[in-house]
This record gives sequence, C-alpha cells and structure tokens, in this order.
Amino acid sequence: MSSTAEPATSRPERTWLVSEHLDDVLGRIRPLDPIELRLLDAQGCILVEDVTVPVALPPFDNSSMDGYAVRVADVAGASEEFPAVLTVIGDIAAGSGQLPRVGPGQAARIMTGAPLPPGAETIVPVEWTDGGTGGGPASGMHAHSTAPEGASGEVRVHRPAAVRAHVRAKGSDVGAGELALHAGTVLGPPQISLLAAIGRGTVRVRPRPRVVVMSTGSELIPPGQPLGPGQIHDSNSFTLAAAAQDAGAIAYRVGAVTDDAATLRATIEDQLIRADLLVTSGGVSVGAYDVVKEALTSMGGDTDSVEFRKLAMQPGKPQGFGFVGDSDGGRDRAPLLALPGNPVSAYVSFELFVRPVIRTMMGIEPVHRRVISAVCPEGVESSLPGRRQFLRGRYDADAGSVTPVGGAGSHLVRALAHANALIVLPEETTELEPGGMVDVVLLD
Repeated sequence: MSSTAEPATSRPERTWLVSEHLDDVLGRIRPLDPIELRLLDAQGCILVEDVTVPVALPPFDNSSMDGYAVRVADVAGASEEFPAVLTVIGDIAAGSGQLPRVGPGQAARIMTGAPLPPGAETIVPVEWTDGGTGGGPASGMHAHSTAPEGASGEVRVHRPAAVRAHVRAKGSDVGAGELALHAGTVLGPPQISLLAAIGRGTVRVRPRPRVVVMSTGSELIPPGQPLGPGQIHDSNSFTLAAAAQDAGAIAYRVGAVTDDAATLRATIEDQLIRADLLVTSGGVSVGAYDVVKEALTSMGGDTDSVEFRKLAMQPGKPQGFGFVGDSDGGRDRAPLLALPGNPVSAYVSFELFVRPVIRTMMGIEPVHRRVISAVCPEGVESSLPGRRQFLRGRYDADAGSVTPVGGAGSHLVRALAHANALIVLPEETTELEPGGMVDVVLLD
C-alpha cells in the first residue's frame, strides 16, 4: 500500500459540496507501487513499462494450412485433367527441427504451423490434391504424423499456387525490437495473449487494489438465511463488493458486523493485513448506534485521521473518509471510506467516491464514469433544494433521452436495479421542465 495522509482537521459543522469532498479524497490518494506479476495474475492491471518484442513473431516462415510444400514451377499449369505429379520426400510436423530440402519435382507433406522447408516456395492445401499415396496418410493429415525421413509416395496436385501462398512470413505479426504494448495499457485477454506469444512470463504492472468491504448493523442477515423479526438481508456488502470488482479491484467481502464498536474495531484491524482500501456501509449518521463513528474515533493513534462529514447531496449526505492502521515498521496506513447504510445511498456514494479512488490507485484514466447531457422528456423536481440530487434513470442512447426510474427514496433497490444512469440535479436547481437538458452519469 502506498496511500498516506496527514490527520484531517475535524469540521463538524461544515457542509461539504460533492466536488469539495471528492477533490479532498482524491488529493490524498496515490497510485499503488508497481510490482512484477505472472501473466494471469496481471489480468486487469495497468502496464507500467513499454514492452518490446525480443524475437520476431512468428519467429520463422511457417505454413498456414495442412498441405504440401512445393516449388512454384512444379505446380504451374496443374489442373484436374492434367495434375502435377510430385514425389513426397517426407513429413514436416509443427515443431520439426530438421527439415528436408525440397528439390525439383518434389513435395514435403506439411502441417499447419510447421516451418517452411528449404527449397519450397509455396504451400498447396491438401484440398487441392489427391491426398497423396504411400509413405503416410492418404488424405486426413495429423499434426503428429511420424512418417520416416525419406518417405516415398506421390501426390497429384490439381491447382497451381502462387509464390508464398499460405505461408505466414517471419515477423509478419510483429518484428523483433518493435513495440508490443505501451505503458498504461490495461491487460485483458488479447494483451495477455500477445505477452505470452513473445515469451514474457511476467510483466511489471500497477496491481489491482485489494478492497475489503463490510457492512454494519445487527439487523443484517446473510442472503439465504431466514429472517427473524426486525431483520433484513445484507445487500450492501454484496453490492459494494460487486461494484469494487467492476471497477477493477480485488474485492474481499467481510459481510455484516454487529452494532458493537469493539467488534468493528477488531474486524478492521484483522482486515488491514490484506487491505489496500477499506469500505464500510452504515453507522455514519447521528443515531445512537452509529458504530462506525464510535469505533473509528476511539481506536486512538493514527486512526484519528478519519473524519465524518455532511455533504450537500441526496442520497448520501453522511460520509466518512480517512486512514486507518499503524504506520510503524514502514507499513502504510490504508484509506477508509465510510458510506451511508441505505442501499441506494451506499451505491451512489460508491460510484461518486470509491470508484474514482480505486481507479486512481490503479493508475487508470479516466477515473470517473462518463457524464453526458440528455433530454428528460418527463421533467423532474428537486425535493431538497441546496443539495445535489442523484436520481435513478434509464438512458436511451438512440433517443438521447433519460427517464426517471422510481422515486428519490434511498431504500428503493428495485428502481436501482432497473437504472443504467444517474440523473444529476445541481444544488441550485429546483425544477427541470419537461424536455429540459440534464447531466447524466452513465453506469453501464
């Protein structure tokens, strides 16, 4: 972990703008230090160095077809009526080291990916021949054919072939010394494929942050278990862990922690060993059981830097941000973002604040979701003037319009599940007339 910060000064009476809070958070987050990872472990990570090609790809001329390696002159004018009859001098499988030389009137049976033998100028696909007679399989050729060197037999070729037809030239994919991938590239399956093809077993990358997610509340029960009186299923830890993975992180879902400050403190301390970032939900308001505030303000030492704020936004007014853990022994502290407990508040807060933190730690641009302008045919009213509102919406790319989904309530999970965007109503907006333009945060 490489994120550090000076303890924040508590400003309990201040109401923060969304932009102020976001700038303060991102201003104290640094990208994670680069490390060397094996290829599959590096998937989804950001390359921190240019990668050049040590050996041409492919490293030798090879056949793109099962067929016969021949000289062009020997098959010129070949037809069904007057086939060219060539002597088969042997088989060349993929991986062959010693190659027979193809002379006048000769052909070498060759498999896909096998090196082009000396003397041969082109490849005749097996479909253009009678499959050959003697010295090996008659028609269906196999990559592991083991016909003896100097195998005899003949093949009749029914069509001519141009020079280097069906030949993959050495370096036709990428030449030795050329740039394979730029620093800053996100490593997906195609990039992993290229790295493996040029012989790279490891690569230097900025790692995916390890994000520990936990929700708080004695009323929370894991999905799949029956509910008792006053209980609800824990959705936040699943939502936030899935959102962290979607942002590119490695997510560890701790689940629900009871409303007990000592238990929460112990849980946080236990998770620090594997956390580059901690995310909690619930317990950040002003209620009697807001254990996140209680736990983090009583841990002492470096953990005093966690600050709890009121933001001029809806949903998501209460937020917490700071750093936890002991920096003794050279170990950096981990940033912690404390989100509200209502499901919609938690998710909107994640998209606005946590996702940019994850992307910043990974070194990925852009760090924010894409924001566009769209027509709102129905129009909307702000229920809380002075706060920036984020309403669930359904964006239609073809029409360039967005329609509100559900109400403004922070508990409306079903509406959130059917939304693909957030409609942004600025603090000074009290009403958006039907057909007006509005900013939209795209969630897809």
